[in-house]
Amino acid sequence: MWCHNIYCYPLCGAPAHASLAGMFIRRTQTRSTATGESYVTYRLVRSEQRAGKVRQRTLLNLGRHFPVAQAHWSALCARIEQRLSGQAALFDEEGKGLPLAVERQAERIAARLLAEQGGTPAPADAGGVPGGGGDVQSVDVDSLSLVRPRSVGVEQLALWALRQAGLEEQLQALGLTGPQRAAALGLIVARMAAPGSERATYQWLARRSGLGELLEVDFEAMSPMQLYRTSDILLRHRAALEGHLFARVSDLFALAPTITLYDLTNTYFEGEAPVIRRAHGTPRSGAATARCSPGAGARCCGFVRRSRVFAGNAAEAQTLQGMLTGLAAPAGALVVMDRGVATEANLAWLAEQGYRYLVVSRERRRAVDFKEAITLDNAGGQAVELLKVPLADGQGVRLYCRSEGRVRKEQAIAGRLMDRFEAGLDKLATGLSRRGTTKRIDKLWERIGRLKEKSRGLGQHYHIEVIAGDSGERARAIHWQRLPVKGSLVTEPGVYCLRSNETGWDEKTMWRTYIMLTDLEAVFRSLKSELGLRPIFHHKEERAEGHLFITVLAYQFVQLIRHRLAAHGICERWSTLRDTLAGRCRVTATFNRGDGRTLHVRKATRAEPDQARIYQALGADPAPGGVQKTIV
Repeated sequence: MWCHNIYCYPLCGAPAHASLAGMFIRRTQTRSTATGESYVTYRLVRSEQRAGKVRQRTLLNLGRHFPVAQAHWSALCARIEQRLSGQAALFDEEGKGLPLAVERQAERIAARLLAEQGGTPAPADAGGVPGGGGDVQSVDVDSLSLVRPRSVGVEQLALWALRQAGLEEQLQALGLTGPQRAAALGLIVARMAAPGSERATYQWLARRSGLGELLEVDFEAMSPMQLYRTSDILLRHRAALEGHLFARVSDLFALAPTITLYDLTNTYFEGEAPVIRRAHGTPRSGAATARCSPGAGARCCGFVRRSRVFAGNAAEAQTLQGMLTGLAAPAGALVVMDRGVATEANLAWLAEQGYRYLVVSRERRRAVDFKEAITLDNAGGQAVELLKVPLADGQGVRLYCRSEGRVRKEQAIAGRLMDRFEAGLDKLATGLSRRGTTKRIDKLWERIGRLKEKSRGLGQHYHIEVIAGDSGERARAIHWQRLPVKGSLVTEPGVYCLRSNETGWDEKTMWRTYIMLTDLEAVFRSLKSELGLRPIFHHKEERAEGHLFITVLAYQFVQLIRHRLAAHGICERWSTLRDTLAGRCRVTATFNRGDGRTLHVRKATRAEPDQARIYQALGADPAPGGVQKTIV
């Protein structure tokens, strides 16, 4: 590449530090020898005197899209020198503060200069104290200032997980460039540490996180559009990435591919442009709201093997065959899934393909005699009754289950809905009891019908009679009576049925295996509550799907961390671990030395006991970023 037409804008009237005399910004017209493209780049330059001659040396390449207006260049250079000398002021000599964007650039550039200079402390005769152990400096304690705090606690843990899984090497093997790999790591780590939109992710990486220091990347100089484009790239390589990660965690934790858990959940998009894979919902606040169904196949360990986004109006039952084919589950593997997918057609297909299955049956039978059932305790210490009944054709079994916890839950739900239904009937009856008040019978039945609709089927347990007036067209009273239907949720709460073609298992084995489906439900809860799966604000379908996929990737690394910590007795939720590590920062301590120079020391805060316990359990570096010392 060659350059010409150089324009220099020197620093005028600003106090120049001895080691950085003559600092200024230079605008350079440049052309790429590879593409022939002509463009402008900006560089921070200083003048130096060498052998009696003045030479210019580039301190930093500021890039093609330097955001500071030329009118502020002189003030920017002055502010950089103030920061390097430890004398940064909030206001300039006229008492006016610089624009916020200029202040941010001054802080960023000064931090990059300190990091790239990598200065070494001077010997004792230049300001040090002889005879001391280690690196002893003579400084003015009152001059201490602490600047540029950046979080590194969660970032360090996340990078540990990414490197355990070999993600950087896999991204390189997929052909991603260095900046693209950095952006990909930034997207995933940000989703783990500070879930939000890609726009919020960019702001977090640029202004709050120390991830750039740990990766030796300047996220502040990165364009937000690069994050969006990298999201597109990751989505194009979804199959390869999911395959690599699942193979890696299988090796790390010695997992055998014998059980596949399959389920779907719902999320939604909010944006102005149409999204293809969605079913339209009700517009709200001028935004078109949509829903989609990300499906996941997971193992009992809770790692996701494959994910996919379906249309929000897609029937769950129609997604099974495509997902299992993509999972390449071997013949004889056990498939565990919920009732939404367990149609007769799907069960027949599973049997034809040689799969075993364990599903929640769609049958509504609840009137079951549990006299011959066995009883065991679940993880919460609550009793669960299990009754195994072979199918008439001998090709499978049903397992009827009833638990104390589910009985109380369904009783509470039914009680709340029935109280609401009865309150609605009482209101109608009270209105008719007033003197001279009548209503048309057909309109009254419409209101009763709306009450039944809201009761979620519990209206069937009531006998309702509308008493007509003398004309026969208007009602004068309503009489109702609760008559619970036998074999229903009201009379037989807490009963559900499992179905399987695995006839050799006992009741306990079947139930314990089905309970593993809660692992996958926990995956979805974590995606939504801890990793910011929804809502999704995007105008393009691929961007929305990329957002979902990044969340799935982030979950994989969260689960890797939690799995490893669980082996050491640390079993907290990810949100708890994240809060514990959130206070860990890297900060620069700046001192004035006795010889008039300035000492900058940048390091992480000391890990507190609960933080150190996490680092020790994982074998992670307890001092992220190391220590940087620079004298200017």
